[in-house]
Amino acid sequence: MNGLYTALMCSFHDDGRVNEQGLREIVRYNLDVQQVDGLYVNGSTGENFLISTEQKKQIFRVVKDEVEDEAKLIAQVGSLNIDEATDLAQYATDLGYNAISAVTPFYYKFDFDEIKDYYFTILDSVDNDLIIYSIPALTGVNMNLEQFGELFAHDRIIGVKFTAPDFFLLERIRHQFPDKLIYSGFDEMLLPASVLNIDGAIGSTFNINGKRARQIFELAQNGQLNEARDVQKVTNDLITDVLSNGLYPTIKEILKVQGVDAGTLRKPMKPLTADGAKEAERIANTFIT
Repeated sequence: MNGLYTALMCSFHDDGRVNEQGLREIVRYNLDVQQVDGLYVNGSTGENFLISTEQKKQIFRVVKDEVEDEAKLIAQVGSLNIDEATDLAQYATDLGYNAISAVTPFYYKFDFDEIKDYYFTILDSVDNDLIIYSIPALTGVNMNLEQFGELFAHDRIIGVKFTAPDFFLLERIRHQFPDKLIYSGFDEMLLPASVLNIDGAIGSTFNINGKRARQIFELAQNGQLNEARDVQKVTNDLITDVLSNGLYPTIKEILKVQGVDAGTLRKPMKPLTADGAKEAERIANTFIT
């Protein structure tokens, strides 16, 4: 399960339906052009928290049908509704996903015992391995080293998608749990995370910048830090421009410039203005090869 995974975008029609053909095109672009090792399906980048349970299942099904056994697949099943989470976990497992993942429960201020019970309930419902999705900036859930240890004590919690800038905690997790998988979740911080001996990364911008991500990761692994820093600088120039223009709509527009039917966004997300679309085209022409 080591390697680079795209946090997969999903293509939607203007009326909010899943655009299956567009989704397949996004999958193919990631595998054939960006050459990532796998896909992280129905995460934040896939607008997961804006769609219905049936649409989530549809996306899981279409992606698996397109990929088959060509790449590794991780199914993000986390939900505030534990019944939905366990239902999706079983559905993705039955489809043959290599692992499931679940965001920490959010919005309500759950204590750690509640968070732990959430993860163990999901695992009790399914015969699959689970990767914690930790993104404190969006969930408000900050877990410490001891709490990660309590979760990692479950032999089927195999790792964490670590989307946080706390490199002290990242290093401590790496030191304390050498057999658990650590995936970096902040694309702009891939180099410093790689120096700390992560096992891979899961990134939104890998949809359009996966090849550079691999360069950063492999150069760092080989000790070529100056070269890796140069590639991270270009990557961060790209990320700066994308964030300034709107993360998700800009990535979708760049995919369109590359000939991929990336569709539109789910409301309440808004599409790019005409000027925003021109800026996305400029970014694509400047950075995407």
